Amino acid sequence: MQIIISNNSKEPIYEQITNQIKSSILSGELPEGAAIPSMRKLAQDLQISVITTKRAYEELEKAGFIYSIVGKGSFVAEQDVEFIKEKKLKVIEEQLSDVITNSREIGLSLADLQQLIKILYEE
Repeated sequence: MQIIISNNSKEPIYEQITNQIKSSILSGELPEGAAIPSMRKLAQDLQISVITTKRAYEELEKAGFIYSIVGKGSFVAEQDVEFIKEKKLKVIEEQLSDVITNSREIGLSLADLQQLIKILYEE
C-alpha cells in the first residue's frame, strides 16, 4: 500500500490518507482481512504525526472500511462494494445536477459542457 501526501493540497492530510486507503479497498488492491500498517508505522513512513494517522484510521473505522483488534492491528473490513458504488453514484448525480444548473445559468451548451468534462476526466 502506497500513500502519497501532498502538502500543496487543500485537503487535510488525514483526509488524503483516508481517501487513498478507501480507494485501495474499493479497487481490490487491499482485500478483505488484509492488515494495514500500524498508526505509528504509517506516521513514521509518511513523516507525519501519529495523531494524524489516528484520526484517519478512526474515520475509516467509523465508515466501516477497517476494524481494529487491540494488540494485533487494523484490518480491512468486509465491504459491500456494490452498495458503496451506488452511494457514490448518487453523490455524483447530485453534483452533476448542480453543474448542469450552473451551466444553464451561464448559457454553456451541452457540447461545451461535455468537452469540459472530457478534458477534466482525462487529466
